[in-house]
Amino acid sequence: MRPDHHARAVRIGIGGPVGSGKTALVAALCRALAAELRLAVVTNDIYTTEDADFLRRAGVLPDDRIRAVETGCCPHTAIRDDISANLDAVEELEERLGTLDLILVESGGDNLTATFSKGLVDHQIFVVDVAGGDKVPRKGGPGVTTADLLVVNKTDLAPLVGADLGVMARDAAARRGDLPTVFLTLVGDPGAAPVASWVRDRVATSPASPAADRPATAGAG
Repeated sequence: MRPDHHARAVRIGIGGPVGSGKTALVAALCRALAAELRLAVVTNDIYTTEDADFLRRAGVLPDDRIRAVETGCCPHTAIRDDISANLDAVEELEERLGTLDLILVESGGDNLTATFSKGLVDHQIFVVDVAGGDKVPRKGGPGVTTADLLVVNKTDLAPLVGADLGVMARDAAARRGDLPTVFLTLVGDPGAAPVASWVRDRVATSPASPAADRPATAGAG
């Protein structure tokens, strides 16, 4: 059980560089999981609500399940150093919506050093894409080396940018050891099936998750 001994939503942070596909992945996860989990999202942008607006336009969740945080500073500050605005957003969602199974917290675009405070999230996903070249996993950084799940996104672009996915897989394994890495294209897999499965497992195996005592098909209504 968590220290407070109370059931609460599992919180999963999704970080990564600008343009890596974080918001598109969040949208895909919402589509894949909203029918079976009570789910909400917190987005982070520096001066806008762009990512939250994208999710609302896409219709992946009801508007009241999406909360935008304008950080006014480097994204990593609001997810690692001073997490108060994000904690407020998470707690407000839980108070207003009632029992939730899962809250996704999307960081604003940041560099390879971005990580989430363990006071904010239970698990971290870090997203990179092949457009930066196959050197990205080799460069490492805490985001790549310590995230609970690394997602190498936009694999459909690899032939266009000359990225070798085999090299990326080898270097990710060397940097991450036993931590898992998923290769993904939302063009071919709009439901992000391997990531959705990983998230589903994190919720199901969390000792304090409300989802542990309810049918998996109960929905997000």
